[in-house]
Formats: sequence, structure tokens, C-alpha cells
Amino acid sequence: MDNKKTVNVDLKQYGMIFMLIVIYLIFAALTKGATLAPANINNLVMQNGYVVILATGMLLCCLTGNVDLGVGSLVALTGAVCGIAMVDHGMSMWVAIILSLLVCIASGVFVGFFVAYLGVPPFIVTLATWLMWRGLTYTVLQAQTKGPFDSNFTFIGSGFLPTAKIPFGEGTLDMVSIIVAAIVSVFVILAEVKSIATKKKYGFAQNPLWQLAIKDIVIIFIVFFVFYKLGRNAGIPFVLVILAVIVGVYQFVTSNTVAGRQIYALGGNRKAANLSGINTNKVFFWVYTNSGLMAAIAGIVLASRNAAATPKAGDGFEMDAIASCYIGGTAVAGGAGTVMGAVVGAFIMGVLNNGMSIYGWSTDIQKVVKGVVLLLAVTADLLSKRKK
Repeated sequence: MDNKKTVNVDLKQYGMIFMLIVIYLIFAALTKGATLAPANINNLVMQNGYVVILATGMLLCCLTGNVDLGVGSLVALTGAVCGIAMVDHGMSMWVAIILSLLVCIASGVFVGFFVAYLGVPPFIVTLATWLMWRGLTYTVLQAQTKGPFDSNFTFIGSGFLPTAKIPFGEGTLDMVSIIVAAIVSVFVILAEVKSIATKKKYGFAQNPLWQLAIKDIVIIFIVFFVFYKLGRNAGIPFVLVILAVIVGVYQFVTSNTVAGRQIYALGGNRKAANLSGINTNKVFFWVYTNSGLMAAIAGIVLASRNAAATPKAGDGFEMDAIASCYIGGTAVAGGAGTVMGAVVGAFIMGVLNNGMSIYGWSTDIQKVVKGVVLLLAVTADLLSKRKK
């Protein structure tokens, strides 16, 4: 008798990847292949990097059942600090980066204190910081752009890793990009094998092997497609390395550490978490402190890509980050969601922005479309829970 436990196709797990592919193919058809160009894939990665970073930090807030509305303004303040430090006072980029990190971490501590220890609702506190930090940015920059920044600093957001190009077709191909794609693919396979072995060891339900095989083939195809396109352009953007490190660290923290499990427990049921011995106030405090840190990194990436600090930088970024989390499958009430889901959600938002811009849709229409996509994603999540 076969006692092996199986589960049906997990539409929530794979649906976001399917949605990403479908949206990308739709815009590829609408733009007559313009979105498939190597330069556009490069732009998609570099322009969407700061959204992925913000979404990773925002995920932890969403897992507690809350959001952080102040991160967009904090991104602008980060650029302002870098601009004042490097342009006005001639400081090195490392001093400017450290100052920016300290300012944003202090902002996170400020929010965390009000939320965790004074009991002020996160929506109110972060709405206040959204207004405060945006106003402070306009004040210190005197409503003007400050720049240009040093080339060493701009490398963070617009530089590339060393390449090893060979003649290929009508142009060249960077072999470093192809080697990295192969390494990533091996890690995908090894991770899947480890997951199957772990579930088998503890008697957990497993997806059918054919389903896992299809999933991994699709993921590996996407990996090679992206890195091939990058290799046909200028190679691997440095910002992609930053994203890989951040996503890897937060995937590990949320999946394999006590701190990560405490965040999920808090979002699932705060009273139960308290009764189990979890200091939920401390969890809230560090979640919002972390959000400030992620806003700082996103702000540094954006400022380095723009080579200047502007008062309007980061405008609306908090909405893109929040939408990325919920589109990526994070539960509205908290307690459920993944880092990879937030990343996929961020790239769905990025593909929408990129495709609609190339197709020539105005920004007002773009906002309507993104709003509809967000509403549909959240509605689908809520309806799926009601059926259970």
C-alpha cells in the first residue's frame, strides 16, 4: 500500500509566476518585441531594483498585518543626505552611505518605538513619517536637485560586473552571464532535491514530481532567458548582485530562523504569539527598524542610478512595494507570504510599468491598470480563503 502523501497543484504558489510570464508575453506582442530587447531586459532589472529592495522590507511589515507608508519619503531623504554629504561637504561616498544608513535606521527606530511601545497604529505612525520625511527632504534640498555624484558612487546603481565577451551572431555574448545562469540553475535543482528529501523524511505532503519538474524547468528557462539577454547587452548589473544578496538573506531569515517564525506567528495571531512567550513588541520594533534599513539601501541604489538627489525621488514607491507584496501572495491579514512571492510581485509591477511605458500609455492609465491588478490579486486571495 502506497502511503505517500501528495497535494494538488498549488495555484497560489505557481500562479504569480504564470501571471508574470503572461503579462510579459502580452506586452511583447503589443510592442512588437520591443520588451524582448536585451537593453530593455537590462533596464527592467536596473529600474526595478529599488522596488524589489523595498518590497523585501515591506514584506515583514505585511506579515504582521500592517504596512509602512513612509519608505518612499525615506528613499528621497536618503538621496538628500548623500547629496549634502558628497556635493556640499566633499565627504567620501562611504561616509555618505554610512550617514544615510544611520538616518534611515534612526527613522525605523522612531517608527518602531511608537508602534511597539506606545501602541500607536502603524498606519498612523508611517503616514506621519511619509509627510515628515518628504517635507524634510524638500527643506534640506531647498526644492532643488543636488548633483552630479561621483562615478564611484553611481557604479552602485548603474555599473556592471566584469565581462568575458565572445563573438556571437551579429554581436557579442558575455560568458560570465551564461556561467552565472548555469550556477543559479544548479542551485535551483539542488534546492528542489533538498526540499523533496526533507518532506519525505518528516512525512510531509509533497507535490507530484511532474509538477515540480515543470516548475523547475520554467524557472531555469527564465533564468537563462534573463541572463542571456543581459549577456547580449552589457553583462550583469551590479544592482542584481545587491538584489541576490538581499533576497538570499531574507529568504533564509524568514524560512530558517526563530526571528522569522516569530514574525509569522505575530501576523497569524498576536494573542497566541504572546501566550507562547514571543515578545511581540520587540518583533514589531525590529520589523520597522528593518524597514528603515531597506529604505536606505533602496534610496542609495536610486540616487546612484540617477547620479543626483531630487526632492520627488521615491514618490509612490511605498505603493509599489505594498502592491508587490500583496500581488505576490502575501495575506492581507498577515501571517502568510514569502520573500520570493514579493520579488515576483515586484517584477510583475515592473513589467507592467515597463510594458505600458513602451506601448505609450499615459501615467494616469498606468495607475488605473496597476490598481485593477492589485484589487484582483487581493480579491482572489480572500475568495480562495472563504472556499476553505
